[in-house]
Amino acid sequence: EASAQLHEIKSRIAADTPEDILAFIDSHLLMLEDPAFDEGAAAIIREFSCNAEWALQVQCDRLVQVFDEMDDAYLKTRKDDVLHVVQRIQHCLAEKPESKAEPVKLKGRIVISDDLTPADTLMMQHQKVAAFVTEFGGPLSHTAILARNLGIPAIVGVHNARQLIHPTEQLIIDGHYGVVIGEPDPRSLKHYRKLRQKDAVRKQRLNQLINKPAVTKDGVHILLQGNIDRPEDIRKLKQYDNTGVGLYRTEMLFLENNQSVDEETQFKTYKRALFRLKGKPLTIRTLDLGADKEIQESMGQGPMAHNPAMGLRAIRRCLKEPESFIHQLCAIMRVAAYGDVKMMIPMLTNIHELDQVSALIEHARELLHQRTVRFNDKIEIGAMIEVPAAAISSEVFANRLDFLSIGTNDLIQYTLAIDRIDDEVNYLYNPLHPAVLQLVNITIDAGKKAKVPVSMCGEMASDPKYTRLLLGMGLNYFSVQANALLEIKDIINNSNLGKLRTKVRKILSCHDLNEIELLVDKLNN
Repeated sequence: EASAQLHEIKSRIAADTPEDILAFIDSHLLMLEDPAFDEGAAAIIREFSCNAEWALQVQCDRLVQVFDEMDDAYLKTRKDDVLHVVQRIQHCLAEKPESKAEPVKLKGRIVISDDLTPADTLMMQHQKVAAFVTEFGGPLSHTAILARNLGIPAIVGVHNARQLIHPTEQLIIDGHYGVVIGEPDPRSLKHYRKLRQKDAVRKQRLNQLINKPAVTKDGVHILLQGNIDRPEDIRKLKQYDNTGVGLYRTEMLFLENNQSVDEETQFKTYKRALFRLKGKPLTIRTLDLGADKEIQESMGQGPMAHNPAMGLRAIRRCLKEPESFIHQLCAIMRVAAYGDVKMMIPMLTNIHELDQVSALIEHARELLHQRTVRFNDKIEIGAMIEVPAAAISSEVFANRLDFLSIGTNDLIQYTLAIDRIDDEVNYLYNPLHPAVLQLVNITIDAGKKAKVPVSMCGEMASDPKYTRLLLGMGLNYFSVQANALLEIKDIINNSNLGKLRTKVRKILSCHDLNEIELLVDKLNN
């Protein structure tokens, strides 16, 4: 029944809806086929003689606990999908009819809810809902991601929203700042109507930058590329810019298959991504699997890590499992024979690890020579700088490698010793902390000294607030989320690099976080 409901919803979605958006529905349909739900619940019924609804809830709690123990912010929020699927099955078990609101009743309305499923969100676009607010959820939930992709103003995680907001009151939803205003006064209404008009004009202006170069006012060309998880993401990237990929996260191929992937499958997948880029460069990051991003065959092997973020992950995991790593190295080097492909190693912390990687790459070369298959013997190799030790040692890495790329998400967490998805401490997560800025600056300077490119592919690069700061620090290569491309390019095209450098030097000499934030605000005004 639950599956039939989702298929029915899918059939009502607009025919021109992109495949990557429809994939949210497909993922829930696949989850309904997973034995983790029915077989797990059946075992609980046999053991405890409870009803199906309760057994399913117990199994749901077990699955959610697994996700709660993950460290990766994106994967941790996938527990929402488990909850949404279980809730739909339980409604069917309880014989509750699926609610079907008429489009005319929801058009132009703001929906307030405990939570929404991806299916609900897709139907909101179909019914032309103006915006929505949920009491639960986070910025990395599928609901929030879909809202951004579909252009629906939304705010998630507003506790007690249903109790505080009355059904008939007028609301202003500011999705940019996360603000809900109930019964706004005339002055507020006038202000936000002007903002909405300005936003429409801004979007039209940004669309004029599609496929245009990113060049500062004083004539400096900036390389602006995109981040992807799978070849299909290139379609969305091309909607904003005909550019290359600065970060291809290959672990998603393994996670989606929930098992190790052989060399030939990897080769065909990476080749598909390269061909879709039609001559533009592709930077492939080797596997960043670990205790927080795990596949089925590795689960249950040994005790769970107490701190997965600092455990066996990324290159540490690959060096411990060299046979599997060799398959990926061979696949990447083979694809590099067909176009502009670079290889990037994540989470290096010392030169000994780089020596081990170099030895395995040489071994992969020998194997490919023996097999007489086509491959690129001179592929460029770079490193992710995402550990404070690597940033401090970046000069050593720069002298050994062809390029560096700063991964700010982990670099900030490791530098400040906080978990950015932990509600108790995530207020401390701040890219402008002087220690973080110094590590970024050290890495950029190391690249200049060694005359190798330094890019940034973390979330900091995708945030327009930091674009001018990074330009002033000397960053000339950005790899960002697709939907941030045009806004980042607009800021670049309206910046004078010479003037920024003087102002940024003052910021880098400052040690007061509040003062740094004020100076960055001035930089952007």
